[in-house]
Amino acid sequence: FEPDEEFLKDFVGFVYQITERDTGKKYIGKKFFWSVRKLPPLKGQKRKRTVKKQSDWMQYYGSSKELKLLVEQKGGDAYHREILRLCITKGECSYYEAKEQFERDVLLRDDYYNEFIGVKIHAKHVKTK
Repeated sequence: FEPDEEFLKDFVGFVYQITERDTGKKYIGKKFFWSVRKLPPLKGQKRKRTVKKQSDWMQYYGSSKELKLLVEQKGGDAYHREILRLCITKGECSYYEAKEQFERDVLLRDDYYNEFIGVKIHAKHVKTK
C-alpha cells in the first residue's frame, strides 16, 4: 500500500517497525510525513512564510546508526518495513512510539536495534477531540 498525498494530508506521521529478514532483528521508530520550514518574509511583508513538503519517509530506515550502516551494506531489500500506526499529531506519534517500545521491551532484548527511548509527552498531546 503506497498512500498518495490526498490520503496523507489527514496524518502527521506514523509509528513503524523495520525487521531484518535474515535475522529477525527489529527496530521501532516514528517518522513524520511532512517537513515544515519557516522562511523569512518576502520583501515588504512582515509575516514569515511556511513551506510544507513531503519528507523522505518512503526511503527512511530509522535513526539507528547501526541499522543505517547495515542497510547501506545489505541494501533495503534485506529489510521489511511496516507501518504500525498512523498518527494525526506529533504528540500522538511520540506517545505510540514509546508505548510500542516499552511494551516490546526493546531496551532489554537483543533482537531490537533500539538503544534508547526518548519521550516527553503531555496528556493534552494524545487526548482525542
